Amino acid sequence: MGLNEGDVRVHKLVLASNNPGKLREFRRLLEPLGITVIAQSELDIPEAEEPHLTFIENALAKARHASQLAGLPALADDSGICVAALGGAPGVLSARYAGEPRSDARNNAKLIADLAGVARRDAHYTCVLVLVRHADDPEPMIAEGIWDGVVVDDPRGSGGFGYDPHFLDPRFGLTGAEFPLEQKNEISHRGIAMRRLIERLRQRPL
Repeated sequence: MGLNEGDVRVHKLVLASNNPGKLREFRRLLEPLGITVIAQSELDIPEAEEPHLTFIENALAKARHASQLAGLPALADDSGICVAALGGAPGVLSARYAGEPRSDARNNAKLIADLAGVARRDAHYTCVLVLVRHADDPEPMIAEGIWDGVVVDDPRGSGGFGYDPHFLDPRFGLTGAEFPLEQKNEISHRGIAMRRLIERLRQRPL
C-alpha cells in the first residue's frame, strides 16, 4: 500500500553514488514518495569496492556499504553496456573498460577497436538498482532495466554520456546521445529500472 495523500512522513535515504546527474534524477522521482535522497559524498562516505562479476552483486555491495556507514536505508545502481560479440563485455567494467583514469572517450575508442571487422553489433544497456533498508537487510529491493540496441562506429549526438554516442536504438534510428532527455528517461535501462523500483516502494514504503 502506498503513502496516503497528505502523509507527512519523510524518510531519508543515502544514494551510493557521487554522480550529480543521478542524484538529481533520483531526488525528482523519490521525493513524491516522501523520501529525501542524500548523496554519500555529503556524509563523507567513500566509494565502495566493485570487485564482483555481476551488476547485482556490485550494486548490493555498494548499497550495504553506504547503509552501514550512514545508518540509513541506501540505494545503489550498477549499470553498463553488454555486447554480444564480446561475450557480454564491457559489462561491469563499462566505466573503466580502457583502464584508469576513467575516460568515456578512451572507453568508446577501445569498444570500437574491439569490434573492428565484426558484423553483428547487438548490444544492450543493463541497470540494476538495489535498495536496502539497513546494512544487513535480508530482503533487498531489486529492480532491473534493459535497453536493447546496436553499436555503431561513428558517434552521433551531443547528449548523454558513456557509450551513448555509439549506442543506436533501431526502433527510433537515434543514438543514446541524440534522444531528448525526457524520451530517453522513458525508454532507457535506468528509467525502466526506476519505474519498477518506485512501484515496489509504493507497495512496500520505507
